[in-house]
Amino acid sequence: MSKDIKILQCYRTFYPESQGGLEHAILEMASNTPSSEVLTLSEKPGTYFVGKRKVLVTANKRWFSVASCCVGFGLLLSLRRHRAQLLHLHFPWPFGDIAYLLAGRSRPLVITYQSDIVRQRFLGILYRPLMHRFLKRADRIVATSQNYVDSSDVLKNYQDKVEVIPLGISEGEYPSPSQETLLSHESHCGRDFMLFVGVLRYYKGLEYLIRAAAQQPYKVVIAGKGPESLRLKQLAKKLGADNVIFLGYVSDEDKIALLQLCRAVVFPSHLRSEAFGISLVEGLMCGKPLISCEIGTGTSFVNCAGETGLVVEPANYLALREAMGEFWTNPSKARAMGKAARLRFDNLFTAKKMAETYKKLYSEVLLERGINING
Repeated sequence: MSKDIKILQCYRTFYPESQGGLEHAILEMASNTPSSEVLTLSEKPGTYFVGKRKVLVTANKRWFSVASCCVGFGLLLSLRRHRAQLLHLHFPWPFGDIAYLLAGRSRPLVITYQSDIVRQRFLGILYRPLMHRFLKRADRIVATSQNYVDSSDVLKNYQDKVEVIPLGISEGEYPSPSQETLLSHESHCGRDFMLFVGVLRYYKGLEYLIRAAAQQPYKVVIAGKGPESLRLKQLAKKLGADNVIFLGYVSDEDKIALLQLCRAVVFPSHLRSEAFGISLVEGLMCGKPLISCEIGTGTSFVNCAGETGLVVEPANYLALREAMGEFWTNPSKARAMGKAARLRFDNLFTAKKMAETYKKLYSEVLLERGINING
């Protein structure tokens, strides 16, 4: 694909204001695709660069948010004026749908379908006509796993334009933790703890993780911040789960240090809002065994049951406790699955593999639209 072809990634939140797994995946897509930029909304609008490869980000003012849908009408003007030949939007984001339909100028459209709308059922009914109009306009809809395609009632309507491209990350984008950072976390958390990393949201299943951890001999470290933080801390206190450590937000250096020190990565998400799980991929990258729940999404594609870790029933704290206990009492099994985890990362989830597949897809879409990609 010619370096002159401009790709614009559009999503409701981005670095540095929001640092979740999806934001990281979008940064990887933009970093590894020539002439890619990011368009987003933020409390602090402006133009700036992020990442080691200096991806250009244009952030328009976020006016307000309703049911996790960020709205900022300056985005319409930015989208209309941008010279990108292909737009890559990340679903769900209803205001993004409106923005494309009003200001996309019918440019080629790739949608990465990150998740069904799960929680806002009533609003989802109202949104459905707009959603289908938007999805019908897409040249391609990308799901992050075949698991999600097979279990999504929405995607079943668009089989002719759906492709599967797993999310990937680049090991080189992560800093190596200093000895000082490692020692600091070891003094606070010890070693061989069970680790969760992510935003503390309603669908992450952290209530069940805390219940599973109560009165157990190992520590459980929860790294991240989010709207569920206070409620979860109150629950841990109520249950006497003194072995649960809340670290709050951690940097990438802190994250890698924690991954190196932990026994296993626990990802207890129990609702379909969790479509993939970049934290699971980070666990694979660091050669750690995984514990996740079977929710019919990409989490069970990332974590191959019995090979890279254990997959348990969702919203079942006893099942989570049993899985963590298995890795705690059988460290050799944890190490063996950790080795398999690293192999699965190398085979399926590198940013290079993801970017090459997207570049091929962009080229196909542009050729189908009759746009010259050879400069």
